[in-house]
Amino acid sequence: MRLIVPHPGHFSALKEIMEEKEAEGLKEVEEVYMAGSPDVLGSGRATLHTALIEEIKEQTEYAHQHNVKMNIVMNALCLGGYHLTFEGYKMFEWYFGELNKAGVDGVTVAEPYLIELLRDFSMETVVSCVAHVDSPQRAEFFEDLGADRITVDTNINREFQTLEAILRAVNCDIRVIVNEACLYKCPFRYSHFNLFSHITSPRSSFLNARTQSLNTFGDYYFDKCISIRVRDPSQIIRSPWIRPEDMKEYERIGIEDFKISGRANTVNWIINCMTAYSRQSFKGNLLELLDCPSELRYVFYVDNELLDGCIKQWKGCNKICDECHYCDDLTSKVLREIKK
Repeated sequence: MRLIVPHPGHFSALKEIMEEKEAEGLKEVEEVYMAGSPDVLGSGRATLHTALIEEIKEQTEYAHQHNVKMNIVMNALCLGGYHLTFEGYKMFEWYFGELNKAGVDGVTVAEPYLIELLRDFSMETVVSCVAHVDSPQRAEFFEDLGADRITVDTNINREFQTLEAILRAVNCDIRVIVNEACLYKCPFRYSHFNLFSHITSPRSSFLNARTQSLNTFGDYYFDKCISIRVRDPSQIIRSPWIRPEDMKEYERIGIEDFKISGRANTVNWIINCMTAYSRQSFKGNLLELLDCPSELRYVFYVDNELLDGCIKQWKGCNKICDECHYCDDLTSKVLREIKK
């Protein structure tokens, strides 16, 4: 098993993560990832700190001292067409070259053009979940473009037949995100990723020409996401997260790379997740491990131990929820509201 851990981006956070890894003997932690520069490209997620090239070089060297790889995430869903201009091409070529010289091990992207561009560098090319790889055919396309590793769409996390078909179809490594708790088949997913792609980058085509800022009145998609689950908590159980205890089911079919989501969370939260997934064991409220939205852990309590054995049902589930009702019944048994 290889565990890929989120990193907020500042050196002090990386130091805490590495110190905990060493102190607890978490040998499964093999890679950390953080955002690249917003001056070059935005991100599919919220970003707390963006490191300059010199910072990236320093942090990469420090990670390597602890036998951990460094991955830079540049997974914006929309680039506003800038990447297809001559200026855009020269900028990405320069930035990838700087990351390569800094010793970075891999770059995570969602844009197919950038996957091809990364062929000219020795760094690993990792396809982001934002690329929505959810079938063997789509995985083959990205491998042909130059992908070394593919992070599959979280919507297929519990579709074992699809996962096995993807594993058979490609030679590159397949990654699953274990703790992203987005709505299953979320109708806002593409739009939300697109929003973050713009608000995390000053190069958006939608930016105000004078202020160079995007002044939204709120995050509509996040607010809807929260409200849907508060009204219907069964949506929490339907989300395609993976319990620490169930990782062995994925290892049995040949998946070895497990990625923890949540680089915009606190370091303590990241360390707790890293420890639980390294040990493949957790007692308590499962929502304490889940990202997107982590705020739900203050509203509901999901007893992780009561979920033992549920993976057997989910592995064979046909995902026709209005006929099945398994997750509806399970919700009443494992989830309770936290009274204040």
